[in-house]
Amino acid sequence: MFDKDKWNEILQALSANMFRSILTGFGVGWGMFILVLLLAAGKGLENGVKRGFEGTATNTMFMWTQNTSKAYKGFPKNRDYNFKNDDVNALKENFPDLQYVSPRNQLGGYEGANNIVRGTKTAAFTVYGDYPEIVYQESMTITKGRFINYGDINQKRKVVVVGQGVINELYKKGEEPIGTYIKINGVNFMVVGIYNAKSNDGNAEEAQKKVFIPFTAFQQAFNYGEVVGWMTITAKDGTSITDLKESIFAFMRERHDISPDDDRAIGNFDLFKEFSKVTGLFLILKFIAYFVGILVLLSGVIGISNIMLIVVKERTKEIGIRRALGATPRAIRSQVLTESIFLTIIAGMLGIAIATGFIASINAALDSMPSEDMMFANPSVDLTVVLIALMILIFSGLLAGFIPAQIAIKVKPVDALRTE
Repeated sequence: MFDKDKWNEILQALSANMFRSILTGFGVGWGMFILVLLLAAGKGLENGVKRGFEGTATNTMFMWTQNTSKAYKGFPKNRDYNFKNDDVNALKENFPDLQYVSPRNQLGGYEGANNIVRGTKTAAFTVYGDYPEIVYQESMTITKGRFINYGDINQKRKVVVVGQGVINELYKKGEEPIGTYIKINGVNFMVVGIYNAKSNDGNAEEAQKKVFIPFTAFQQAFNYGEVVGWMTITAKDGTSITDLKESIFAFMRERHDISPDDDRAIGNFDLFKEFSKVTGLFLILKFIAYFVGILVLLSGVIGISNIMLIVVKERTKEIGIRRALGATPRAIRSQVLTESIFLTIIAGMLGIAIATGFIASINAALDSMPSEDMMFANPSVDLTVVLIALMILIFSGLLAGFIPAQIAIKVKPVDALRTE
């Protein structure tokens, strides 16, 4: 039940020395400001890093062949071998938890020999032979035309999808690339699509300088036969590719007569494992934010506790009179604890409000800046954080007022009335 007289007394007690109350509450407000700001900064960093992976199937690994390190079944050590087209189908059939198995081949590369010609212009770009599923595994958006489809795969069509960086180097400004031809290592390919891609390594310009052609056309045009350079393998949701990969490696070793103990023969990069490390880092950052924020908040709580001790000392005679008039220890304790909690919550919520305004101004500044490769985005705190902060404030208020309240109820009426 709301006790008007009780709250009037609390407000009067706090406003009697307003400057002292403000200084006392500052420590708690500053602690909450730091806590919210640290949590928002951690979230901003998390958003920025995850945005770099946006559109990328993170539950993915890349697998390629390397020289064997052990002799096996009559084959010598350091044997060279290749994955084949049949390996792709075998993986799909024997591992139902795999969502995509995309064979890939690569030609040329960054700062390599000039491998693409259009008219009098030549340039060096990375050329990939791919299946249509790769568009779901890499961070890529088709901005014009289309991507490779299974009609291209089945008919081995010589079509190509290029990035804006390729267009900038091979085409005049305003020239329409769709339907035109470029020559890759002497073979003509028709441009059917333009893509835009994000970069995970901070090199946005280089991400637009890739060329994608149908995997089957790549093998035919450049005499690769049945060779598969490497595979991009994605597991279904709910299944970790990290948990599957050892079984996949064992399966591939058996298919290619490689020793079961040969760990060097198959190279791999586990994107899911690396992404999980990043996710774990953000959990650590959140823990550090709470730890540091609560330590700062604790210093403010100690300040409030000290002030409440002074307040109890100043009001010893008043407490004695109330006890003499029949006030119970519970009523005295409740009065002191309520004052402590009230001051703590008001100061803390003010700190949260100021932090929220500060975060909003940071977001406004970030929105006005180019953010394509910025590793910091939308720092914010959600309702859960606010509720946790509120519980911390209530607990802090109880903690700050507990010792003063215990001292207050031990005051004897006779001794209190003698106090000058």
